Amino acid sequence: MRLAYSAYLVRDYDEAIAWFGKALGWRVIEDRDLGGGKRWVRVGGEEGGQLLLARATSDAQLAAVGKAAGGRVAYFVHTGHFDADHARMVAAGVAFAEAPRHEAYGKVAVFADLYGNRWDLIEAPAEVPMESGAAA
Repeated sequence: MRLAYSAYLVRDYDEAIAWFGKALGWRVIEDRDLGGGKRWVRVGGEEGGQLLLARATSDAQLAAVGKAAGGRVAYFVHTGHFDADHARMVAAGVAFAEAPRHEAYGKVAVFADLYGNRWDLIEAPAEVPMESGAAA
């Protein structure tokens, strides 16, 4: 078994699709109308990893948007081109919480998505496999 994708809570499908395209360069993998305003929308990058966009439909769900992992880093994107991707993301208006720094697991910088969820942009050093990732 493998994890195929993870639900990502959004206020609006289209604003999230636009943000992921602009900020991370991700594309829509699937966008299927399920009726009643509900859609099955998967987004992801060229090198794998997908999110299933889940539109919040109740007050409790709306209150939870942007609170993945309780304010800790919830998502980790790995790159082989940290400096170029970081510069592109800054130019796209992505809000980084810090300057890039070097850790044992690689070069990293924390950024916030359109809802305030925290992400790590990581470039692992050559001797550390990207699957090992960072400590949460």
